[in-house]
Amino acid sequence: MSEREVELRADGNRLAGTLGMPDTKARGLIIFAHGSGSGRHSPRNRFVAGSLSQSGFATLLMDLLTADEERIDNRSGELRFDIGLLSRRMVDATAWARSQTELQVLPIGYFGASTGAAAALVAASQRNDVRAVVSRGGRPDLAGEALASVAAPVLLIVGSRDPIVLDLNRAAASRLQNSKVTVVPGATHLFEEPGALEEVTMLAQQWFAAHLPEGGAP
Repeated sequence: MSEREVELRADGNRLAGTLGMPDTKARGLIIFAHGSGSGRHSPRNRFVAGSLSQSGFATLLMDLLTADEERIDNRSGELRFDIGLLSRRMVDATAWARSQTELQVLPIGYFGASTGAAAALVAASQRNDVRAVVSRGGRPDLAGEALASVAAPVLLIVGSRDPIVLDLNRAAASRLQNSKVTVVPGATHLFEEPGALEEVTMLAQQWFAAHLPEGGAP
């Protein structure tokens, strides 16, 4: 796979991103939505993105906050819960991808973690070209009323030792049109246990392979 840094305009701001391309023809583009103070350098999401690239998917990891906003959020923690702001930037990042020659025909999936999962779901409710969503230890409940408008199939991955988030995911799943909750045995919220993140990656690969259509964008 190859990686390059990109800059895109989203929600009136310049945001930094890392675009990963597989060595073979890409079968789809997975856009990552980070949350809870994390950015495109998140080691967990970079691990998932690298594995997805190896299985033939292009990946876009981006900072949903500007450098100034990150400094504010590091002090207050408020912007990581601003789902409206984060989802607008996901929508704009998707529009940017559609403007790029090498990406514009690829079917799109979203991968969201923590509060980024809610941003991904809200964005998916607003764009009919998002074909699948995966959440890792996410807070889909924060997507609120948008859950009922998400047409894409949604996989909610939660650790068995993350009981509060598991309950929130099960409640959110009941409001989604097409969803599945998968529990990773022995895993806590950050999936730091041996083999836990590998299990998340395998589940995500299977979900995107099953739900992203071959042959380009609809």
